[in-house]
Amino acid sequence: MDHGMSLLLGLEGVEVVGVSVGGPDGRTRIVDVGTSDPAASCCPGCGVRSTSVKERVVCTPRDIGYGDAPIMVRWNKIRWRCVNSECARGSFTEAIGQVPRRRRTTTRLRETIGRAIGDAARSVAEVAAGHGVSWHTAHGAFVDIAATALTDPAPTSVLGIDETRRGKPRWVRGGDGRWVRIDPWDTGFVDLAGDQGLLGQVTGRTSAVVIDWLAAQPAPFRDAIEYVAIDPAASYAAAVAVALPNAQLVVDHFHLVQLANAMVTKVRRRVTWDRRGRRGRSTDPEWANRRRLLMGRERLSDNKYQKMIADLRAHDPGNEIFAAYIVKEELRALLAMARSRPRVDDSQIRERLYRFLDLCAQVNVPEANTLARTIETWWPGICAFIRTQVTNAATEGTNRLVKQVKRSACGFRNIENSRRRIRFHCTRKQRRARIQFHC
Repeated sequence: MDHGMSLLLGLEGVEVVGVSVGGPDGRTRIVDVGTSDPAASCCPGCGVRSTSVKERVVCTPRDIGYGDAPIMVRWNKIRWRCVNSECARGSFTEAIGQVPRRRRTTTRLRETIGRAIGDAARSVAEVAAGHGVSWHTAHGAFVDIAATALTDPAPTSVLGIDETRRGKPRWVRGGDGRWVRIDPWDTGFVDLAGDQGLLGQVTGRTSAVVIDWLAAQPAPFRDAIEYVAIDPAASYAAAVAVALPNAQLVVDHFHLVQLANAMVTKVRRRVTWDRRGRRGRSTDPEWANRRRLLMGRERLSDNKYQKMIADLRAHDPGNEIFAAYIVKEELRALLAMARSRPRVDDSQIRERLYRFLDLCAQVNVPEANTLARTIETWWPGICAFIRTQVTNAATEGTNRLVKQVKRSACGFRNIENSRRRIRFHCTRKQRRARIQFHC
């Protein structure tokens, strides 16, 4: 046996006997190997080493590629008779760790295929074609990799909940003959305090599905949760109140600022329609300043800010648009208290809240009053954000990864397979971080 060639092949448990070139195309490198692992001659039933050869067989397990030319590993192995008279197994064929029994692919090839599918979010069909295996073999390799990498969620102190769309809305005919709109959504659960990433997904975005998922987790997992970050969604809030009564609900500030910007846009459109009887045009000052109205005051230069004020006051007699902008900025100032150093106390938070609500009452704009009622409704969760700075930003980042996987590789009709792919891809960065930390 050639020791140098065996090292180059790197397939544990076998040694290279010889290398030749042949095959149907005349350029396939044929690597003949023999068994070098002494444990391969031990009976898998009783563990007794056999010395009785029954026959010799040849198999060609598919292995990882080497260069451009095809390679074929030809394993000359032995079928042994079990010498233990009390063993029920009459005979057995040699097997090694890289090529277990009843496998036609090496373990390292399956690991390579599984990593290529999971880490790069590539389609199973693409990876299978690249390695010359069937779709089911490639998918099975990824399932094996995912089974070891994706463990049950560990307890976390901060949980993030948010929804992502699973597909386009479609219309289906119900049992009564009427058309029903199906709007598919998935709810994801993310570890915001640790490095576990996406913990799981469920179909739908109702209170029931969230309660069911949390109820399926062990009691130590639920007891460890101190904060739950969500967007202002009544269904999620109701589910948290039922399933996690001891956890503090935290409302993400990003969505609150988004609501404030939407309020400014609604006021601008309403004022334009009431005054001009049409939608806004590029010649209208309020339309020309539409982007500046959505920007924070700190991002506007003094000249642009003063120009915006002058344009709005000259063409909006009721001054409603600029008033809505001031309301939005006051809400941003209230939420910015979470970043204050030194930390603000409860009295300062209440004072700032009073200023915001009082401003909404003074401007008396319908859209601003609606925003004020929303802030009052969600104030316990908003106040918790200001005190703790817990945000749902990591959940939003995970949602982007989920959408990326759905677009690039997850064309599964099987929801279980799709979620396995999504969770593996969404946690690969966390797994790499843990490996680098331990190294």
